[in-house]
Amino acid sequence: QVQLVESGGGLVQPGGSLRLSCVVSGSIFSFNAAGWYRQAPGKEREMVAIIPIGGSRIYTDSVKGRFTISRDIDKNTVYLQMNSLKPEDTAVYYCNARRSASDYWGKGTLVTVSS
Repeated sequence: QVQLVESGGGLVQPGGSLRLSCVVSGSIFSFNAAGWYRQAPGKEREMVAIIPIGGSRIYTDSVKGRFTISRDIDKNTVYLQMNSLKPEDTAVYYCNARRSASDYWGKGTLVTVSS
């Protein structure tokens, strides 16, 4: 069974940084892609960053130049380094892994950007 466990969320001041981690059960190579999504209150879930296996990284426009998605194959872990955080980045961040036509999700970790 696929399980995704997120960590690293918390409260940070505007301009600060956080690194989110997602440990994926099994090998990351078993999946077509992994990524991070977020959902703010009253808004639709949106894609933040995707790292396909063997493909180029994809970022939503609002985080380009500030966020970096990466992976550690040996640790089966996907990371999201978030720099220059803004209040509008406040959301629950969800880790995602895709295999064939199936999506798997973590339970989410809350990121709050506030002074």
